[in-house]
Parts: sequence; C-alpha cells; structure tokens
Amino acid sequence: MHPRRPEGFDGLGYRSGSRDDQGFGGAGAFPARSFSYASDMSHWVTTPPDIPGSRNLHWGEKSPPYGPPAASTPLEGPTEEPFPSGSGSGVQGQNSEQLNRFAGFGIGLASLFTENVLAHPCIVLRRQCQVNYHARNYHLTPFTVINIMYSFNKTQGPRALWKGMGSTFIVQGVTLGAEGIISEFTPLPREISHKWNPKQIGEHLLLKALTYMVAMPFYSASLIETVQSEIIRDNTGILECIKEGIGRVIGMGVPHSKRLLPLLSLIFPTVLHGVLHYIISSVIQKVVLLILKRKTYNSHLAESTSPVQSMLDAYFPELIANFAASLCSDVILYPLETVLHRLHIQGTRTIIDNTDLGYEVLPINTQYEGMRDCINTIRQEEGVIGFYKGFGAVIIQYTLHAAVLQITKIIYSTLLQNSI
Repeated sequence: MHPRRPEGFDGLGYRSGSRDDQGFGGAGAFPARSFSYASDMSHWVTTPPDIPGSRNLHWGEKSPPYGPPAASTPLEGPTEEPFPSGSGSGVQGQNSEQLNRFAGFGIGLASLFTENVLAHPCIVLRRQCQVNYHARNYHLTPFTVINIMYSFNKTQGPRALWKGMGSTFIVQGVTLGAEGIISEFTPLPREISHKWNPKQIGEHLLLKALTYMVAMPFYSASLIETVQSEIIRDNTGILECIKEGIGRVIGMGVPHSKRLLPLLSLIFPTVLHGVLHYIISSVIQKVVLLILKRKTYNSHLAESTSPVQSMLDAYFPELIANFAASLCSDVILYPLETVLHRLHIQGTRTIIDNTDLGYEVLPINTQYEGMRDCINTIRQEEGVIGFYKGFGAVIIQYTLHAAVLQITKIIYSTLLQNSI
C-alpha cells in the first residue's frame, strides 16, 4: 500500500540540510535555490519525486556533501570558473563533471529498475504464498522459492512471474497523484520541514492516511492481477486495474461472492500498514544517513579519503539508506501484510497457482469476518510461522537489490578511476 521507494528524505527534511548552503559555481556565485522554497509554491506546483542518486542533474550543481568540503581535485576543476575552457585541465574537469552527473543518474535509475522491475517476480510469488491458506510448504527459504519459480515458468511461461506489473505502476501513480491533489486543496503538508512540531507531523501522517484510502480500491485490483493464475487469466488491458478499482467503489464490474469484505472494513488495516511502513522507512533512512554522514565526516578529518571515494560518497549513502529502510520495513510488517492481502482477496473469486506443486490452481474460499478474526484464524490453523509464508521471496528480492547496488558501485568506481 505504498510506493516501492520510501519518501523518508522528503518527509524528514533531508533536502533542507546542507544543500541550502551550496551555490552554483562555488564561492561568490549566486546561491542555489533552497529546497524550502518549495513550500512557498506549494499552492501552485507539485514536484515529482527524485530518482535516488540523481540530485546533481542541473548544470554546475554539486551533490550534497557528507562532511566538510574537501580540497579541490582534478574532478572538480577550479572554483572561480564554473565552465572552464581553453586549457586541457579545464576540459578534463568539465568532462569529469558530466560523467559524474550522468553516472549518478544511471545509478539511481538502476536502483529504481531493481525495485520495480527486476524484483517483480519475487513480489508475485510472495503475494501468492501469503494468500494461499491451503499451502503446506511455506517457502521460508530462497531455495524452495527458486524451485517453484522454475516450475511456474516451465508450465505457464515467463508471463506467470511478470503478471500485474503494469498495475503496480498505476497504483504508485494514483498514490502520488492523490497525495499531490489532497495537499493542494487542504492545509495538510506534503513535506515536513527541519523545524517540525508534533502538529505538523500529525497533519503529514493524516495526509498519508487519506492518500492510502484513495488508492485502496486500486491496490486491491492490482493485488488480484498479481496473484491470479495465468492459466485462467484473460488478456486484460493495462487500464483494467483502474476499471476494476472504480467498479469496486461503485459496486459494479466483475461479480463477487457474499464473502467479499466492504471497503469500509479494509480501511483500518490498509491505512495502518501504509502509515507504519512510511514511518519505519523514514526513521530507518534518517538513522542510516546520519551514521554514514558521521563516518564520512571522520574519514575527511583523517584526510584518508581518495577522490574516487569522495565521489562515491555523493551518491551511495542515499541508496544504501533507501535499501536498508525498505528491507527493515518489509521484514517488520510482513505478518501485517499477510493479513492485509488475505482480507483484500477474500470474496473476489480469485484462482491462484498451487505453490506446493507448481502446476495446479486453487480457489480462495476464506471466510474471515475482519482483521482480528483473520489474525486468530491464521495463528490457530497455520501457526505463528503462517504469517511468514513466502518470506524466502523477500530474501531473494533484497539479495538481487544488494547485488545490483554493488555492481553499479564497481562500474562507477572503474569509470571514475579511468577519468582521473
């Protein structure tokens, strides 16, 4: 019930830190526009979220430092002339700065690709295991998950692991759009300034809760698309998620059974999961960034930082913090997510794949009366470990993410060393 990329930096005032003091072209040049200026335009402009690691895409703008300013290096060029020309060292510095900008964009793009595309098969299998109350194999380790993924791909083709990916992007778009519209027409703040107070935090969390309520029917439709078996699934269009979400609200569309829970019964668990996920992600992001910032500051004091390491420190702390925040929040809230998905899928006449065998289908015939009844039933019939069905897919998902981050770091380091 949340975008795959947590919004901890916007919500906890990361942008309003050291960047406000950075100027274009070094000392004596005109100052860069403070990100707090966005609050003055909040009634007219809604800015989209950044790609992690790409915050220096504007000409001459530097990434936020994670320590005291280091001595000028050949990568940075002279501070008096932002656009050096006419000398070999100036051209080399300009080329290095361009490489720095595009490499940062590529690193952030690779991270987003991993979160939303490469990890989608893990999300599909994870959700199928969570809603499969028939399952005897809980798939708690990556080894059984890989085996069942191979079986699905062999019997149904590659589409079995990539179904519903378009609907997940639609849900993220609806979430971002709803948050922007609500913040425009209400006094609820979309971002929290560094001079926050309890009232401002409460209003910000209320905005998040209203956003999750608006996106809830579309999230439910997207969940059905990702767990529905490819064997009996029709070739639906990319906008089917929007159609089904609107139909769920007005009571039209595909007929459902009497066991279908009304949307009012789903508001509390949906908002609870979304808000808790946002809070945990934001706190973890902030803590990890502070730790990495202090570590980088100490390395600068010891004068042991190489030019290559200084450039890496401009991008990877944010990506590492984002990775740690997503991992911690998904692990901590996994039992609640299992309950939420079972409540959303009940009564929708959904047919899922058999996660024990890999070549049969099973109906969903649960009869939970609400969130409390669902928790008690899972604990009594499947045990406490039943809340963690499909957890092996989470391990694979974040292992892939960590591998992509490490590979991009190696490639970026090699490019920087060759440019020096």
